[in-house]
Amino acid sequence: MKRIVYTICIPAVFALSPVCAIAQYRTDMKAEENTEAENILQLADTSDVPVVITLEQALQIALSENVSVKVADQEIQRTDYAKKGTYASLFPQIDLSGSYQRTIKKQVMYMDLDMGSGGASGEGGSAGDGSEDSALAGFDTSEGLEVGRWNTWMAGLNATMPLVNTQLWKSLKISGLEVELAIEKARSSRLDMVTQVKQAFFATLLAKEAFQVYKDVYENAVTNCQETEKKFRAQKATEYDLTRAKTNVANAVPNVYNAESSVILSLWQLKAVMGVDLDMNIDVAGTLDDYSQQLFYEPSQADSLSLENNTTMRQLAIQAEQLAHTIKMQKYAYIPTLSAAFSFSINAMTNDFKFSQYRWTPYSYVGVSLAIPIFSGGKRYNDVRQAKTQATQLKLQTMDTERNLKISIRQSLVTMETNIKTYNAAREAVASARKGYSIAEKTYQVGKNTLLELNDAQLALTQAELSASQAIYNFLIAKSQLEQTLGQDFIR
Repeated sequence: MKRIVYTICIPAVFALSPVCAIAQYRTDMKAEENTEAENILQLADTSDVPVVITLEQALQIALSENVSVKVADQEIQRTDYAKKGTYASLFPQIDLSGSYQRTIKKQVMYMDLDMGSGGASGEGGSAGDGSEDSALAGFDTSEGLEVGRWNTWMAGLNATMPLVNTQLWKSLKISGLEVELAIEKARSSRLDMVTQVKQAFFATLLAKEAFQVYKDVYENAVTNCQETEKKFRAQKATEYDLTRAKTNVANAVPNVYNAESSVILSLWQLKAVMGVDLDMNIDVAGTLDDYSQQLFYEPSQADSLSLENNTTMRQLAIQAEQLAHTIKMQKYAYIPTLSAAFSFSINAMTNDFKFSQYRWTPYSYVGVSLAIPIFSGGKRYNDVRQAKTQATQLKLQTMDTERNLKISIRQSLVTMETNIKTYNAAREAVASARKGYSIAEKTYQVGKNTLLELNDAQLALTQAELSASQAIYNFLIAKSQLEQTLGQDFIR
């Protein structure tokens, strides 16, 4: 008996080991919850002034409000329930049953009775002429004998329990890996959400900087127009110069409106990714230039980067482990299974509904059953081959995925390096363009320069400022994509 208990309990203990991973995961998720995010949301709902949030605060809000993260957490809970349902197979399955049958037409039984008088002489003859013949006298055997009663009542208790079932034990391990896979998918959702929040946050900063640039262009155009109008009144500027100055002001207005609209749209996108109401009064803190210190790239980093924490590779590794256990589980189909069973039932057969007078007859048994697989038409053999083929397919898929991820890493690094060079060049261009515009503006005020040259200086400054902001933005986007590929956020 002890051997049977050990045989049942030991596989269950090993199968229950992944439960600690779930507990650890839930602890980590609770640790990430921050009351500061809730305070920000409450303030944004009631404040008339925009609540300025940093990138870290935006990520905190998204971790608690993003829909994809919530769905991923629900998937973990669902697989946990499914796993617990699988563990229930180790315990006895107990069922109560009850039934009632009303006989419409009774069964008829026919019997052949030897009613002859052969062998009437002697002792046999005297026995044949006894009471048995008189009891059966008048019975017509050709009509048959009805058996049974009109009402049949039955109630029972059935219990079954597996004692030796290697396929079941292996399926428990696969169920545990299913929970681990759900946890990794939840981590993947968080990594993807973090990347989306970063990109939306940086896009908002870029839109705000573009709006500021075009706003400065508009203000400069207004100032130049006023200066040109003064010169025109003093007969130091032509009507063409005044008309051109007014045209520059008119051309600057649509750019300001478009840039302002881009800021609003980018804020909506950020709110949508964060999972908050689009009407919340939220703004982003800082400028893209605040992140210019992050523009650093070391070529030797490319050799040290690893895909160890990449969520896709982790998921494929878990799936490969699942298939390895599946192959073993299919092979275990050749192993005999042993199970125990117990049944207790009582029944009564009557012709009336006088329950107090029923005579209940009990019936019970206990036993074990052994099933030895012998022949299944090749099903078990083909199931093993099918699982092995799936494992081969997954191996090829893993190789291709790893290759593509390495390409993605190189693309991100090349993009980062390119935009560092672009930013350095744009920063020098901004410095020289500002100096050039300042000189052109002053020389225009004293009449030593034309409006066309001033416009050229303004255009050069605008392009240089936008190029510098765009370079920072492109670098940050490539860096966030690289971090997602490497799985550097939320590593447990």
